[in-house]
Amino acid sequence: MMLDVIGIANAVKKGFRFDNQIILVTGASRGIGRALALLLADRGATVVLLASSESNLETVYDEIVARGAPTPIMIPVDLNILNMASAKELSNHLDTTFGRLDGLVHIAGILGSREPLATHRADRWTKTLQINLNSIFFLTQTLLPLLERSLAGRIVFASSSVGQRVEAYWGAYAVSKAGIDMFAGMLAQELENTSHIRVVTINPGATATRMRAEAKPGEDPRTLPTTEIVAQVFLVGLSSYAEQLHGKRFNARDVMALLGTWPV
Repeated sequence: MMLDVIGIANAVKKGFRFDNQIILVTGASRGIGRALALLLADRGATVVLLASSESNLETVYDEIVARGAPTPIMIPVDLNILNMASAKELSNHLDTTFGRLDGLVHIAGILGSREPLATHRADRWTKTLQINLNSIFFLTQTLLPLLERSLAGRIVFASSSVGQRVEAYWGAYAVSKAGIDMFAGMLAQELENTSHIRVVTINPGATATRMRAEAKPGEDPRTLPTTEIVAQVFLVGLSSYAEQLHGKRFNARDVMALLGTWPV
């Protein structure tokens, strides 16, 4: 695995560009999603900004336009009520507007409630799984035909350490992240010999985001990497180097350590 991480770190250094590519980023209004959207725009991509808050999306939209980057498009979507029908409407809109999709990055998610399973509130369990997992299924399935029309379609999933190890009181969030790992792995296997779409899963690790502050309220955010640093690693999953990463999962922290952008 170390050889893979070295290759990924070297790929980050190349500074890939994404000119004329159409890339959809969920959770684009804040956190890692916002940072990634800005990076992609700076590198030539037309970014499809998807998040629930229209006002926050407008802020990101205005910032991209002010940078002189390709004009993005905004799609305000409440993932808590997204279903297959509304996901198909979204796909049809992108089909009419662009006719294809070159990249899809699943970053949007909520922490939900950190509470024991015996007393976990059902409404919060359902909402967390809907936003963090069900919406990924709806969007991925309906957007696959558009990704197939790209010369090099890419799907990038954001995973989490708590979805890879059992740890009490992480509730629906950990279950949803474990589900993402399984979903991404199955999708990669199913596309292996039938499609040119490549699937990559990245664990960003602890990052200075609002969600992290909710999960660890006593933690000093200055001890964590910024969203801009972490987003650099996500670019690799959308690049030509992703051809070598299909079906693989790696930790952003390992790459950042080799790059020297953040201590281990």
